[in-house]
Amino acid sequence: MDGWTKRSLIFVVVAVLVCTTTRFPAFAQDQKLDEEATAEAMITDFVLLRPLGIGATAVGTVFFIASLPFSAPSGSVGVAFRKLVVEPAAFAFARPLGKVIY
Repeated sequence: MDGWTKRSLIFVVVAVLVCTTTRFPAFAQDQKLDEEATAEAMITDFVLLRPLGIGATAVGTVFFIASLPFSAPSGSVGVAFRKLVVEPAAFAFARPLGKVIY
């Protein structure tokens, strides 16, 4: 790889690490379900969190399929499916825009 490509790759890796390890102040406060979400929370949710949730659903599905030979004999297919596929899908598609429930 040339110098420019290495620097770009390092920049992307550092940016991803910073984004995934920091907490967003907009979500630091407790949000009740009956309160209206702020515009900032909705924008952050739509631009950043929903795509991450969709990606987590896709990655979780791949890992769920890969784990079937191990989870089927142990009887934990349901738990693996819920944790790896259903919960990320619910985070991405089922909750109201701007509402992050931990």
